[in-house]
Amino acid sequence: MSNENLPLKPGLYVTATPIGNLGDMTYRAVEVMKSADLILCEDTRQTAKLCAAYDIRTSRTAYQDHNAARVRPEILDRLTNGAAICLVSDAGTPLIADPGFKLVREAREAGIDVFPVPGPSALIAALSASGAPSDRFTFGGFAPAKAGARQKFLEEFASAQGVLIFYETGNRLGDSLAAMAEALGERDAIIARELTKIHETFHRGALTALAAEYANAPPKGEIVVLVFPKTATAVGDVEIDEFLASALTNLSVKEAAAAAAEKLGVPRRLAYERALSLRKKS
Repeated sequence: MSNENLPLKPGLYVTATPIGNLGDMTYRAVEVMKSADLILCEDTRQTAKLCAAYDIRTSRTAYQDHNAARVRPEILDRLTNGAAICLVSDAGTPLIADPGFKLVREAREAGIDVFPVPGPSALIAALSASGAPSDRFTFGGFAPAKAGARQKFLEEFASAQGVLIFYETGNRLGDSLAAMAEALGERDAIIARELTKIHETFHRGALTALAAEYANAPPKGEIVVLVFPKTATAVGDVEIDEFLASALTNLSVKEAAAAAAEKLGVPRRLAYERALSLRKKS
């Protein structure tokens, strides 16, 4: 295929690229990247490898968080003047935990056409092959690195319905899983790692057990964490209070909350607040 094979309408082409296996590149993505006037890359060195594999010779330039505000006006000007520009990330679908949102928004506000060129996405790949219920899910992206901010972030998902999906790095995985157990209550989870690559793995277990396992042996590679929904037999407020009332006869508020979280599978923060309330009433 050559650049002349596919005349492109002017506009911004949000183009998905492989998350690991180069064979997952779509025919349309190759044609769009070959035919575009310019390819915007998160990392030009990473995209260069993909372009070399498919003989894509279109000019490339960096568009990422560090330079976006500076170069975005120039890109929008080119689009306004009839250019066809392709936006890619290092892997997967652009804007999904990757830069690009402001460019797409401002392009649409300026009346510029924006075309999706769909393809690989790590979160969809993980969900589709995990065995987790897939009729409803919530994507959280990357949790904050600092412990306090991460805990507050995760607690916002405690009442969400369906599977929770997060991205994570190997060196943070153990701490992140432990924080999920505390914020969400004990649940099953699946660790999907190195998707579409040679060492692809899916590993299921309880959050606390997985946290202990990965704390001692941080994994390498790109990671997707899928947290199962609360079970249908989740305990109610009355059962939680009965357990806490008994535990508070010989345990501190903090210890009783920890025991309730472990025994009943409820978020530790919720158990702590209810234990504190019971202690004040006693």
